[in-house]
Amino acid sequence: MPEVIAEGGGTAVRTRVGHSFIKQVMAETGAVFGGEHSGHYYFADNFRADSGLIAALVILEALSNHNGGLADLVSSLDRYAASGEINTTVDDAAAVIDHVADVYSAGEQDRMDGLTGDMGDWWFNLRPSNTEPLLRLNLEAADDDDVLAPPDAAPRSAAEAAHRAEVDAAIALYWNGRDGHCTTDEEDLFVDAASRLDGPGRVR
Repeated sequence: MPEVIAEGGGTAVRTRVGHSFIKQVMAETGAVFGGEHSGHYYFADNFRADSGLIAALVILEALSNHNGGLADLVSSLDRYAASGEINTTVDDAAAVIDHVADVYSAGEQDRMDGLTGDMGDWWFNLRPSNTEPLLRLNLEAADDDDVLAPPDAAPRSAAEAAHRAEVDAAIALYWNGRDGHCTTDEEDLFVDAASRLDGPGRVR
């Protein structure tokens, strides 16, 4: 995101997630637009409030001036492999975040909004929800072309390393935060992931 904004002549500013934080920073910096991974888009001309309707109209206008489809329009902006938002219910969010911080202490970290870890060619953010008893994990890597290596092999790509981190974090959330309470589908997901990968949060 920062490089795309810079290419358009703008300046990227990070904020905490949440409309009150974003609107405040937009007012302080004179930002014309703000956005969140969750799909909320904020416009200065709309009193710095989020509006899905305005966002849709902006996309439709761009499409009307573009000789192609939507996928083609956004292809130059789709530069990273993203996990999407992964939500997990935990009993002690702070303890889980501290645990994940210890596991990935080799990277640069900050606590602006939960825990953000920059591991070089991939990064993650793990934060408590402002509205629900959840931890939210978002992760991006350079690409997703490579498949997973065998459990005893070193990661063969940024995407593989990112996936391992995602699985480790998910397993850590389960074992360190859920106290063993989860749905059958969630347990199957974690156990299946752990059966394929070793790492700091492994269950074996």
